[in-house]
Amino acid sequence: MYTTDKSTKCFTLGAFCVTFNTKGGHKMKFKIFTIIGIIGSYIASLFGGWDAGMETLIIFMSVDYITGLVEAGVFHKSTKTKNGRLDSKIGWKGLSRKCVTMLFVLLGARIDLMTGSNYVRNAFIIGFCANEFLSIIENAKSMGMKLPPVVDDALEVLNKKKEGKNAE
Repeated sequence: MYTTDKSTKCFTLGAFCVTFNTKGGHKMKFKIFTIIGIIGSYIASLFGGWDAGMETLIIFMSVDYITGLVEAGVFHKSTKTKNGRLDSKIGWKGLSRKCVTMLFVLLGARIDLMTGSNYVRNAFIIGFCANEFLSIIENAKSMGMKLPPVVDDALEVLNKKKEGKNAE
């Protein structure tokens, strides 16, 4: 950062120099939002762009986290704690897992870029969306929500397969 005069400051962001007029609040607000937009666009480009798949994954991850909070905080039926209540350590673990999920999507996007395809990123997104959807269903069921019999049956089959793998 360097100052050009008393009311103007210049921040360098890579090859860009963004100038802020500290007297005009609206100009500064616009420039801050512009910087946030540039950074957000860069991050989205690293993940292979912002498309319906990425948006769906973010929505599923958010809904899963919120239903997990409601399950533990309101209904006190979380299977992740001994007493079924909220636990900040468990919450951070959940957020950490979601960050690792996003790292897999990032790696998939980079592999696609390297190979000239778009299959790996999309496969990761679809797989993680399915996983999040199952978690949302489990949270809803734990809260006492009545699910259609087809969903109950599918969940039961998946849980049996999971138990079979854990036994081995």
